[in-house]
Amino acid sequence: MDNERLAKIDGLIENHIKEQHIPGAVALIIRDGKTVFNKAYGHADLAKGIPMKTDHIFRIASQSKAITSLAVMMLWEEGKFLLDDPVSRYIPAFKETGVLATFNPADSSFTTVPAQRQITIRDLLRHTSGIAYPAIFSDSTMWAIYQKNHIPSGIGTMNGTLADKMPSLAKMPLQHQPGKAFTYGINTDLLGHLVELWSGKPFDAFLRERIFDPLDMEDTYFHIPTEKHHRVVALYESNGDRLKKVDHPIYEGVDPDFPIKEGTYLSGGAGLSTTVSDYANFLSMFLNKGTYKNKRILGSKTVELMLTNQLTLDMAISPYPPQPDDFQFGLGFALETEKNDYLSPFSIGTFSWGGAFNTHYWADPKEKLIGLLFTQEYLSPYWRIGDEFEVLVYQGIME
Repeated sequence: MDNERLAKIDGLIENHIKEQHIPGAVALIIRDGKTVFNKAYGHADLAKGIPMKTDHIFRIASQSKAITSLAVMMLWEEGKFLLDDPVSRYIPAFKETGVLATFNPADSSFTTVPAQRQITIRDLLRHTSGIAYPAIFSDSTMWAIYQKNHIPSGIGTMNGTLADKMPSLAKMPLQHQPGKAFTYGINTDLLGHLVELWSGKPFDAFLRERIFDPLDMEDTYFHIPTEKHHRVVALYESNGDRLKKVDHPIYEGVDPDFPIKEGTYLSGGAGLSTTVSDYANFLSMFLNKGTYKNKRILGSKTVELMLTNQLTLDMAISPYPPQPDDFQFGLGFALETEKNDYLSPFSIGTFSWGGAFNTHYWADPKEKLIGLLFTQEYLSPYWRIGDEFEVLVYQGIME
């Protein structure tokens, strides 16, 4: 990679900081297993004058989903379940789920029609169950129903447990018939509860033992230990043409300081916080077809399956969050395939996603490339910074 061309990244991020779009950021690029770019910009906390460092800890929200998906597939390899098993095989309450038929906005009451088939584990992994999100990226009708029935969003949820909260989803209507559409939802929190049932261990304990410790992810947590609180990046939001530190509840009553609070809810879909280097270790295992530092974490064919499109041609694509009609998704990741390769510089085979607080990542097997850009804003109108970063990474490739 050409270091002079990669230096354009400095200008991109520094301009966003100057324009008060972001308080700071950390960018990491790894190619062929070697770090070629690792920089911190701006501030982790503007009010306190704390400079951003490359080891600062960020709320990664939906980047948690891929980690949970890995945990699920590790247990699949152990024969704990089959992908097309109905969820009701393990949580009987899901046997009689219904699909939304009518909705009364006056009191958020609803009626349902029977589901044509039960939701499966594969549905949860690829977001085709019909389960939506309680507070973000959600149809307003589903949001109202979930809110009335106290279904947690997962982002910053502190109280209760997966065992308490997840069976209540079975009483909620599905947004559509199972398998008929990609609808981004709280599916991955339900998968976290299934990991507990299949493994017989608390979800966080399973992740620590089977994923975080083997992958040297020493700074990845649901709730950050006290001695690392000073490394958690402050959360900001746009206030007109200025940045303002978030000092109010987010996503329906969530404390913005949730990573440093004590809590019992372990959101597999949105609850983790980490560093760019920890997450790069996680992605590198997939680039290495299931190994990390000569340790086998996942079978190579399982990696291949996770990175194979799971959406069929007749599935609709939910507009929350907006996706192109030829959107492709595997078992935990968005994918670059022959169908949608014209959309970006990504090589075919690239897998990616991001988090609601403006964090971004991808891994490109052909170029042996990992790119991560972490910032930290609530409801940021400058999400495009991830796409801009992507362009400047790829223009730096010389061979």
